[in-house]
This record gives sequence, structure tokens and C-alpha cells, in this order.
Amino acid sequence: MSTESEPPKVQEEVDSSSQSISKKAAKKEAAKKAKEERRKEAEAAASAASALSIEEEGPLANNYGDVPLQELQSVNDPQTGKWSEAVSGREWTEVGALNGSLKDQEVLIRGRRVSTVQCLATVKPDSVSKEMVRFVRSLSNESIVDVIGVVSVPDVEIKGATQQVEVQIKKLYCVSRAAKTPITIEDASRSEAEIEKASKEGVQLPRVNQDTRLNNRVIDIRTLANQGIFRIQSQVGNIFRQFLLSENFVEIHTPKLIAGSSEGGSAVFRLDYKGQSACLAQSPQLHKQMSICGDFGRVFETGPVFRAEDSYTHRHLCEFTGLDVEMEIKKHYSEVMDIVDCLFVTIFDSLNNVCKKELEAVAKQYPFEPLKYKPKTLRLTFEEGVQMLKDAGVEIDPLGDLNTESERKLGQLVLEK
Repeated sequence: MSTESEPPKVQEEVDSSSQSISKKAAKKEAAKKAKEERRKEAEAAASAASALSIEEEGPLANNYGDVPLQELQSVNDPQTGKWSEAVSGREWTEVGALNGSLKDQEVLIRGRRVSTVQCLATVKPDSVSKEMVRFVRSLSNESIVDVIGVVSVPDVEIKGATQQVEVQIKKLYCVSRAAKTPITIEDASRSEAEIEKASKEGVQLPRVNQDTRLNNRVIDIRTLANQGIFRIQSQVGNIFRQFLLSENFVEIHTPKLIAGSSEGGSAVFRLDYKGQSACLAQSPQLHKQMSICGDFGRVFETGPVFRAEDSYTHRHLCEFTGLDVEMEIKKHYSEVMDIVDCLFVTIFDSLNNVCKKELEAVAKQYPFEPLKYKPKTLRLTFEEGVQMLKDAGVEIDPLGDLNTESERKLGQLVLEK
């Protein structure tokens, strides 16, 4: 019986393998078809644009159109095309720099269609034809365009853009046409409050979920909130470095691939390194201490930290950027507190002064309360903190560590006082 039953098993294995290969082939073929469809869409859009450009003759036809690659590579030679001739000798103005002080001035800007400044193409006998307006309308969202126009200041507030000026288009050239995107910046920029408000009014607005954002990350990071988050992060790192260097700290760069765990425990990523066991660094702690013992006195590092923790809270991440500081103490640990106190106040002051627009953009999509702090941070002894919690009815071990809930409660009590 065993001999007779063997062939069917072999056949089952072959069938299983064939199905696996078939699924892979089907998936590959589907991806190939999708790529081909996107290519055809782009070609159709370019063809439509070309038709619009060819349709018109005369001097106004030179005020718009798609820019061929060879023309982009020959910007210093005005003879290569209408775009090169239009931008030659000019300098670009950053969209974020457009304001009322540039009123009535002609500017050259580059941006994406559906950008952060309002540009208007109105038919004018000397510069803008009907065909040009049609060309502008044909451009897909997120296409990169160069615009030459005159800055004007409208009488009413502009709500659909960040810049409170308009650009009256004189010339417009498409540098790169965008294919149809899976998500729009408008949808990706909505807050939950906006979606819920619209829902109550009977309007169903698209909600962009986290998986969709991550699958289309290039588009998602174009939102004002994400732009703000990255720029705020950059400013924090910049001030962190500048402040510590001014306090005679030395910046170090410690290994991230090490032979053993940095802090002990099981929350470590282990891997094989040429036949030997290795780990991703959980912390630069050991190397910071080695630096202090090596007579550096004060050191800091900005770098990646890896934690293989099985936790599902906003305070736990597998990888994050750590801002690490280590310093020798002359007399008392309050020396460390003095440095940390001044460091945080300096960072907060800098963000409030330099990143106002970024903070507003983040708060619009992800509302938060502005940070409240004093120029000189309040200091409590552990005993005083425990007593405040007890007075508020919180049961706490006077000799134990404060848990997350107790820390939040204590912060609330301090704010109220």
C-alpha cells in the first residue's frame, strides 16, 4: 500500500510547487501590466500636451509648453528652446519667500501643480492665449512646473494656500508631468476633526489610512504637516548640537553593530556576523562611559538606537534617533540638571522663534496644546513629588519608581500650580 500511495504524494508536491510558481508569475505579470498602463497614461498626457502646443502658432506659443530633456540640460544656451530663452539670466524665487514685499515684481518659481501659492492664468492679448489656459488645465496634479509671473496682493485672505499673495501667470512650462497618484495631497492633509465634521454634515470625505500613507510615502511626506515634522526634527538636532558644542562637549560616533547587548535583557536584535553572534546597539551608553573614562569629559551623540521590545505603545519603537549626552560630575549631579535644563529651554525657544509655520501646520492636522515652560525649570525633590501625588489621592510607593501614569499626573499637578 505504501508503494502505491507514493506517486500521489509526489504529484501533490509537484502541483503545490507549480501553483507557487504560477502565483509568482501572475503577480509579476500583473505588476508588468500596471507599469505598462502607467507608461501609456504618461505618453497620452504628453501627447495631449504636445497637441495643445502645436495647435497654436505665433509669439504667444512660446509662453508655454512641455520642456524636453535636452532643453533642461542646455539652460545656458537660449537658442535650444523657448524655456531656455525664458529662464536664461533669471534666478528662481522660493515659493515660501513670496510675500507682499514683492508686489508688482516679476518672479520665476518652480513648484508642483496644486502647490502652496495661488497662480492665475487669465487670457491677456500680450501674453496669455486661450490655448495656453487649456494647456494649464490639462496638467495633472503634482506635475512640476516653472512659472514666470507678476506678484499681486488680493484684497481678501487666501484660504487655499499658505502664501498670502497671487502670481499672475505670464509664462508656464511643464518640466515633468506626473502620472495619476493613488492619493492626493488634499486627502492626505485632512485632520480627523475635519473628516468627522463633514460626516456629521452628511459629506463623506476620503480618509487616508496609515498603510496607504506608507505605501505612497513619497506623496505623503509632501503634506504641510509632514514637511513641518521633518523640519522641526532637523531644527531640534541642529540646536542640540550647537548648544552642546558651545558647552565644550565633544561629538562622538559609536558603533551600531556590536558583539553583545548594550544594556542587557532580551530586547535586542541579534544577527549572524560572518559566523559570529552580533547585536544592533540598544544604546551608546557603554561607549559614552568609555569616552568619559578616556578623559573626554563631556560627549554627545545623535544616532540610531535599536530596541526589539514587544510593546505596543507610542513610547516604544524598534528604531529611533537618540540624543545622548554624557558628562563627568565635579561636585553634584545638579550639574547635569543645569545642562539639561538650559538645553531644553534653548531648544524650545528656538522652535518657537524659527519654526512657527511648521508648528502651525502640524497642529492643524494633528492638534496639540502649545508647550508651556519656564525660563528656569521648576525642580522638585523626589519626596516632594511623591507627597504631591499622595495629596492628590494617588496611591504610590514612596521608595519605588514613578510609573507612566504617575509621571503624567505629577506633570498635571505641577501645571495646575
